[in-house]
Amino acid sequence: MTLAITGASGQLGRLVADQLLATVDPAEVVLLTRDPAKLADYAERGADVRAADFDKPADLVDAFAGVDRVLLISTDVVGARVEGHRAAIDAAAKAGVRHIAYTSVPEPTSDNPAGVVPDHAATEDALRESGLAWTMLRNNLYADMQVDAVAQAAASGQLVTNVGDGAAAYVTRADCAAVAVGVLTGDGHEGKTYDVTGPRAYTATDLAALAADKSGKPVEVVQVDDEAYTAGLVSAGLPDFVAPLLTSFGAATRLGKLATVTDVVEQVGGRKPTPLSALI
Repeated sequence: MTLAITGASGQLGRLVADQLLATVDPAEVVLLTRDPAKLADYAERGADVRAADFDKPADLVDAFAGVDRVLLISTDVVGARVEGHRAAIDAAAKAGVRHIAYTSVPEPTSDNPAGVVPDHAATEDALRESGLAWTMLRNNLYADMQVDAVAQAAASGQLVTNVGDGAAAYVTRADCAAVAVGVLTGDGHEGKTYDVTGPRAYTATDLAALAADKSGKPVEVVQVDDEAYTAGLVSAGLPDFVAPLLTSFGAATRLGKLATVTDVVEQVGGRKPTPLSALI
């Protein structure tokens, strides 16, 4: 069984590669990246590192040659990645790949305001229509990305947010990687959709409590509307295209789209999920 990871030089990709190489023979692992030089260390460990650029579909069939199962990690070009995802799916099918697992988002439905939803929904549809076996890995928001927000709240004494009373079941990238490896190396995951979450959902009040524990001082929750939240992010120096995206995740949280907690990390990934509090 030959297993491939796309986007293998990214943060999630490397975590999956590390766990996969610790699980199977490196000769069975194919790591795909636009720049193979970035994965030279993995090639030295015995993995087959190949060039794969979703913007060059003519070359992708060769990149997937001899591969049985693929982890398709969504690219980071939000709003302009569906064409590349479809090219990868088509090339994988032509190369004889049998099963693709895809990193998606919870509840990629029309009533979910998260800015990444259209890309993920379209890619999921493409996978379902491809004729290949598929598994949707609907990863919650990364716990790793909340550490700085909690630290900033601890320093300022305020947690400014637009999540209202909503909660998110933040999950670590390492736990997402474990689930991906479980699907790549296990059986019975075809046609399954997994919500990959941490062990509990955190509200803004919970995050403020973590910040207070860190600083030893009270931290106030300041709820603002979406427009004010975006403006605050921009004034803090975030790019104009990033701020609305982060605001949209807050809106999705407010509507309960990220609150579901599952045991997928334990049941599929084979490990206890890491709570956000362990990272603070």
